Amino acid sequence: MNLKIRLIFGIFCCLLVFSLPAQRVRWASKVISVSSEYSDPLLGLEFRALHILGKPSKYPTFSNSPSAWQSLTPDNPAGEYIIVSFDSLSQVKQVAIFENFGAGSIVRVDGLDENNKLILLKEFSPGYALKSAQITSINLPTATVPLRAIKVSMNSDRVKGYSQIDAIGISDADIPIEESLKLNKDANAYSFKENLGKEINSPYNEICPVISPDGKKLYFTRWKHPSNMGKNKNQDIWVSNWQVDTKIWSKAELFSEPINNDENNAVCGISPNGKTMLLNNVYRNDGQMEKGVSMSFLLRTGDWSFPKALKILNFKNKSEFSEYSLAPNGKILVMTTEMKDSYGGKDIYVSFWKNDDSWTEPRNIGQVVNTGESESTPFIAPDGVTMYFSSSGHVGYGNNDIFLTRRLDDTWLNWSEPENLGPIVNTAQWDGYFSVAAQGDYAYFSSVENSLGAEDIYRIKIPEKAKPLTLIQMAGQILNQDSQETVAAKILVKSVAGTDSLWVDYDPYLGDYSFMWPAKKAFTMQVVKDGYICRVEKFDYTSERNFKSIQRNLLIIPIQLNKQYQIPNINFDQSKAELIPSSYEELDKIIKILKDNTSFKVLLEGHTDNQGDWNENMKLSLERVENVKAYIVSKGISANRVRVKGWGGTKPMASNMSEERRKLNRRVEFTLQGD
Repeated sequence: MNLKIRLIFGIFCCLLVFSLPAQRVRWASKVISVSSEYSDPLLGLEFRALHILGKPSKYPTFSNSPSAWQSLTPDNPAGEYIIVSFDSLSQVKQVAIFENFGAGSIVRVDGLDENNKLILLKEFSPGYALKSAQITSINLPTATVPLRAIKVSMNSDRVKGYSQIDAIGISDADIPIEESLKLNKDANAYSFKENLGKEINSPYNEICPVISPDGKKLYFTRWKHPSNMGKNKNQDIWVSNWQVDTKIWSKAELFSEPINNDENNAVCGISPNGKTMLLNNVYRNDGQMEKGVSMSFLLRTGDWSFPKALKILNFKNKSEFSEYSLAPNGKILVMTTEMKDSYGGKDIYVSFWKNDDSWTEPRNIGQVVNTGESESTPFIAPDGVTMYFSSSGHVGYGNNDIFLTRRLDDTWLNWSEPENLGPIVNTAQWDGYFSVAAQGDYAYFSSVENSLGAEDIYRIKIPEKAKPLTLIQMAGQILNQDSQETVAAKILVKSVAGTDSLWVDYDPYLGDYSFMWPAKKAFTMQVVKDGYICRVEKFDYTSERNFKSIQRNLLIIPIQLNKQYQIPNINFDQSKAELIPSSYEELDKIIKILKDNTSFKVLLEGHTDNQGDWNENMKLSLERVENVKAYIVSKGISANRVRVKGWGGTKPMASNMSEERRKLNRRVEFTLQGD
């Protein structure tokens, strides 16, 4: 890439999707009152008044849309009205009403001041609408008194058939409100898209690309290809491998059975270690498929297991289609489905794994992301925070664009306002299925623009603002500290500051353990294995700005009787004997060993450094282990199974010449003993 192209690319990557407005536009945030709203027992929340809130859904195109307010009856001479409020009192110089269908029914628009007094802003004569869909603007010569709400009164008999309002915006400036929604144009955007070529694409449909977290495998779905299985040539899964030496993708190959069969097949996601595959539909033993989602696991033979259906409580889907994405921790499932509480068409929902190997009832992630139109193709990035999805219900370039939103907390129900990924990705056509690798450098998606036939798969260098969070990849083996042999076990990864956690399975026959974690979150790793003592290790890579791969072997100590072990992370304040709560996690491991082995007893030995009075140190060491014993007994271990001994500073394990070395001497040790 020459310097000129690099500069152009850099400029486009830094562009915001929406032009920065010169004034703040306030959009309706609450429906105070409405005369009526359309409802249908066969629909969800389509056409309800709630769709008038926030930015318009269909701009810059206009059309009959369920993502707008529509009154119950099409032609009501008695009139209809809606009153909406805004997030704060403000002076108004301009009002914009997005009449996206059946424009021409507005009779008058009033403002409501802080005392709810009506202030006429404008009356409308019959025939004011220039088009069947338009932005109807009110421009006032001077700003009003501060207003809290707007009332729009309509005579729906003026225009035959239904009338719809998509949004209401106000501003204290003269700049047209629609300028705040103006989309960037980029005549050269296509030059940044790389069609993956004939090794991947064909005259047939290539959709649903899923890149493995390590970026080395590309799974996608082909439809109607002559090599597909079955007489109907339904959708099948294909796979290509990244060739490091040639820097190109290998010629795609048809994935094997049982993952592919005569029905429609698609990969929805791959776990960070590449050993679990999320698949669309439920696989029946007779070869038929049902709505739902399944998982397949990599076996020691190198084959993939027969897909296992995920049991989702009260899962129902009125739509013919559904898509799924699994969070990196394997415990959160994001899906698109159409249910009773959907805002319109398919919405994005979230479900959580339960200990009984089932999944909770799907919950709608809310109106910030979901609209009256259909949302589809969600993809949770390897950072577990960033979600890409496609929608026809947010301001966009075509009939279906790709957007970005980020999770704001651990509930998975609060998300940032979706951002359009811009003209480098989105076209006037249908765009979707956005997938990124853990490195955060390239993205893969499907588009029909300039394709070899139907939909093709493209990749782009991800613009900086659209990248997922920087990730750390941890990989390695779990070793017996004494024998240095590999040991099958589980690893618990936990956020230091938050509640995020991740369980990682390690099977030596399947290679290294591997997982991804956001660099900005410090974390701990703890190996869990019966019969072993496992330490908690803390890792902090918050200063990293680029993807980093780290090889780290974890050591675990086999439990032996009459052997002395130091308890790590048992902390006391200087010259204090009270346990600090952060020590409980380590003590709980000893408690578990004692509960699992009821014949074991434990000897606790306390030590100090050599600073201060000899007798006081002896007393302090004993007080500390007595408090440790009290905690263990409080958790159900009999007191006669716990012996204590205080040594003061008489048994140092390190020099007392410096504070760093003295810290090592302030310790508690335990010895497991038999009967």
